[in-house]
Amino acid sequence: MKYLTFATATLTATTFLTTAAMADTPELVVYTYDSFVSDWGPGPAIEKAFEETCGCDLNLVGLGDGAALLARLKLEGARSDADVVMGLDTSLIAAAKETGLFTETAVSAEYALPIAWDDAVFAPYDWGYFAFVHNKDLTPPANFKELGASDLKIVIQDPRSSTPGLGLLMWVKAAYGEEAPAIWEAMADNVVTVTKGWSEAYGLFLEGEADMVLSYTTSPAYHLIAEEDDSKAAAEFDEGHYMQIEVAGVLAGTDQPELAETFLNFMVSDAAQTILPTTNWMYPAVTPSGGLPAGFETLTIPEKALLTPAADVPAIREEALAEWLSALSR
Repeated sequence: MKYLTFATATLTATTFLTTAAMADTPELVVYTYDSFVSDWGPGPAIEKAFEETCGCDLNLVGLGDGAALLARLKLEGARSDADVVMGLDTSLIAAAKETGLFTETAVSAEYALPIAWDDAVFAPYDWGYFAFVHNKDLTPPANFKELGASDLKIVIQDPRSSTPGLGLLMWVKAAYGEEAPAIWEAMADNVVTVTKGWSEAYGLFLEGEADMVLSYTTSPAYHLIAEEDDSKAAAEFDEGHYMQIEVAGVLAGTDQPELAETFLNFMVSDAAQTILPTTNWMYPAVTPSGGLPAGFETLTIPEKALLTPAADVPAIREEALAEWLSALSR
């Protein structure tokens, strides 16, 4: 009985100390997209590296694709449990600011982006060019007009829930302007399906359900580096390719403002930027000390880059979305 009494007392004390220690450990909740937190994404390595330096619990929450994050935030409003949102992009920055849910931060970095960055609210952590990925045994179209005239089958993402899907709308609009409705009408027959997010679309392509999938010029690097498979390529379009810059921001309602800002600065540090190229398969926002991984030098580099200023996106998005819906509903 003495042993049982001692054991019970020891267990109670241990439980109390463990609970107290957990209570003293700050938690940082970061909303992001599903592929970021997947086993093959950057989430696990980012979480491990940050927790080794922060003395905190980093809770990465995957919520669909990038555009779905903003919809979730609008629904939750100031009641959101999130401290940081990571996975919005330049097409969503203006809409995100309009919510009034984000606060300014101080992030220090020497960005290696194709454009100058001076936004005080959102900090970029990686970037890339949208492209249609295909098997190398396919002769790809040279532009959207050739794609629409072909019998090739493509998988794309919904612009209402996916940042690549929205990027495609902005891409067509930036390249063709008033001709965009005609481009979509021609391509409507090429679209096999529209998925909610990138992961579903890319999975269908890999399963052979389509000839091409909307993804990134960097996507073939995954197959080359991770799978030693050089059978994938990104089609180069002569209209140019639309850029995506992914960003992170701190919510004004966070109860961990210092820790949240520390996390944003961590995401542009060498520790995180070294992880991203071979897990998120995008270009890092800051060049890692060791440079880009071997294999990235083989990637398609568009001769022309397209990007609509963030402040101009909301008005253009509504028009482009209406054109897209009209074409695909026929």
